[in-house]
Amino acid sequence: MSTPYPFTAVVGQTDLRLALLLNAVSPAVGGVLVRGEKGTAKSTAVRALSALLPQVDVVPGCRFSCAPAAPDPHCPDGPHGAGPGGARPARMVELPVGASEDRLVGALDIERALAEGVKAFEPGLLADAHRGILYVDEVNLLHDHLIDLLLDAAAMGASYVEREGVSVRHAARFLLVGTMNPEEGELRPQLLDRFGLTVEVAASREPAQRVEVVRRRLSYEDDPAGFAARWSGDESEVRARVVAARALLPQVRLGDNALLQIAATCAGFEVDGMRADIVMARTATALAAWAGRTAVLKEDVRQAALLALPHRRRRNPFDAPGLDEDKLDEILDRFPDEEPEHDPDPEPDPGTDPEPGPDDGPENPQGPDDGGGPDGGGGVPPQGGGPQDAQPPADPAEAPADSPEAPRQPSAQEDGGPEQAAVRAAEPFRTKMLSVPGLGEGAAGRRSRARTAHGRTTGAQRPRGQLTKLHLAATVHAAAPHQKARGRAGRGLVIRKDDLRQATREGREGNLVLFVVDASGSMAARQRMSAVKGAVLSLLLDAYQRRDKVGLVTFRGAAAQLALPPTSSVDAAAARLEKLPTGGRTPLGSGLLKAHEVLRIERLRDPSRRPLLVVVTDGRATSAGAVGGDPRELTTRSARLLAADGVASVVVDCESGPVRLGLAGALAADLGGPAVTLDGLRADSLAGLVKDVRTAVTTPASHTTRRAA
Repeated sequence: MSTPYPFTAVVGQTDLRLALLLNAVSPAVGGVLVRGEKGTAKSTAVRALSALLPQVDVVPGCRFSCAPAAPDPHCPDGPHGAGPGGARPARMVELPVGASEDRLVGALDIERALAEGVKAFEPGLLADAHRGILYVDEVNLLHDHLIDLLLDAAAMGASYVEREGVSVRHAARFLLVGTMNPEEGELRPQLLDRFGLTVEVAASREPAQRVEVVRRRLSYEDDPAGFAARWSGDESEVRARVVAARALLPQVRLGDNALLQIAATCAGFEVDGMRADIVMARTATALAAWAGRTAVLKEDVRQAALLALPHRRRRNPFDAPGLDEDKLDEILDRFPDEEPEHDPDPEPDPGTDPEPGPDDGPENPQGPDDGGGPDGGGGVPPQGGGPQDAQPPADPAEAPADSPEAPRQPSAQEDGGPEQAAVRAAEPFRTKMLSVPGLGEGAAGRRSRARTAHGRTTGAQRPRGQLTKLHLAATVHAAAPHQKARGRAGRGLVIRKDDLRQATREGREGNLVLFVVDASGSMAARQRMSAVKGAVLSLLLDAYQRRDKVGLVTFRGAAAQLALPPTSSVDAAAARLEKLPTGGRTPLGSGLLKAHEVLRIERLRDPSRRPLLVVVTDGRATSAGAVGGDPRELTTRSARLLAADGVASVVVDCESGPVRLGLAGALAADLGGPAVTLDGLRADSLAGLVKDVRTAVTTPASHTTRRAA
């Protein structure tokens, strides 16, 4: 077993270390969600925390880590009699992103349960993590149903396994820690709320701090055991402080003023529900115990708010998490602290440095940092969902193809005008749901019909691999004709493995929604482009709620570009859309060809995820870009190429004014999908419009232009 990196050797990341230690003091705080860019010591700090937890007493031989003094009465290995227990270190169990439901909650042997009437149960990761730490790296990439099971177990302190009337229950109380990179997608708001605390981390931009990160990391890799030995004294001090804070925690008094401060803060920031108030109360109490006090002070409430509220204030996925500290101070100043009642000497402010160590010396004045890699660091992360993009210069205008003269600067009418600055998007609205026809088998989501592990039962089949969802009626039907030949004597059925049938279920899947957005001069009118961006933003919000991947292709001037490769982060797509400039000619055909290339590559990476192409344009094509030729002919060929590949498409018609050419409708006919107007995209304005997007696999009559009024 490799020597873990010491917790106290992590450089910087004060909030991260404090949040982890507060949960070690009081697991009732509800866990920690760590958000930040890669290489910022997220995983390193979490894996190092287990060494600071006190040892746990367990019943010898119990696979579910029951405590000898109070064993779980429902333990599958029980009942446990009185007797001495054994001590072992607290475990740190890691849940892989690709884990199955049975790996998480445990597996029940259905064959033995039906044939022998016994509960043959193999514990899962929840049982292993009982009374320890359950760590989920990249929690935002975990399947939704696994997150639901995980958070339900964390809330109830128990895990339930149900298989066709056969159930097993066991205790599952653990410290839940999740890490994620927001650029790869967000958690749903209701799941964010289930994490007690959240911390934003980013790499330090201070050279001295980064040097210290590299120095410590190289020293650790050269001699892990020796490096850990040099920090063993600091580790022991923090471990003793955790034990002392746990012992002091029941004596901490949460006064009326502190409760008023907590309630006023949650109300002032308009936080939904009451979970925030409860988490803040528990966090403030843990902070007081960590500081060696028996009374909660205003500084504890303030620090608790900074850790417990930012992720609960998001109203939609495009809101950056954070808290206005000036407003927080204004609220707290209304309620003075109560006089402490004979508190012992307070410890140093835990918000400043949660543990002693060499990080406090002049060698590292900025505080500790990563230790997990050379790019770690502390500080405040940049706002937004992804890296900032430098906008390309305006494309050079093209001379008319039939001009014998040297290239000249085209007129505004020919080129669509010069590049214009980006405009803000209009207010988003609720859109009509667009779905891909047919039955898919992609990742679980909320858009198109698909065969999924969860949903309504539609039939039965022989299991492929391990049986997970038993179809009881089909199993009995398969076994019934063979009972006499198998020598059945009693009332029970004689079940064999060949009789078992897996239930097939139908639910919803997430799709790849690829936006192809016209940013040419014909779209450059400020009010019009604002409405277009508002519509795309609304579709992005819908994609977020339906758990889709999204991508963004834009075209203007002489070429198309992939502004955002397919990703689960709609935050990143919204940020790119907000900064999108307009101007230049309209290479519509190039935009469609770029979309075809993106979808071809993505099909190789994720063949089960079906695409939905959303083209936002007025249908004008005034440039063939680098391909050359007639722009309209290129557009038609590109659209039919996508239709031939069976790509489900919809065209959002941005044409405005009293005279309408119907070009977007013609494009929709070539793509084999419907065309909707900007106004018609609203959910309350699409009465009578077909729900499913048509593909190229349709009758010729379906290729007629369909336009919403």
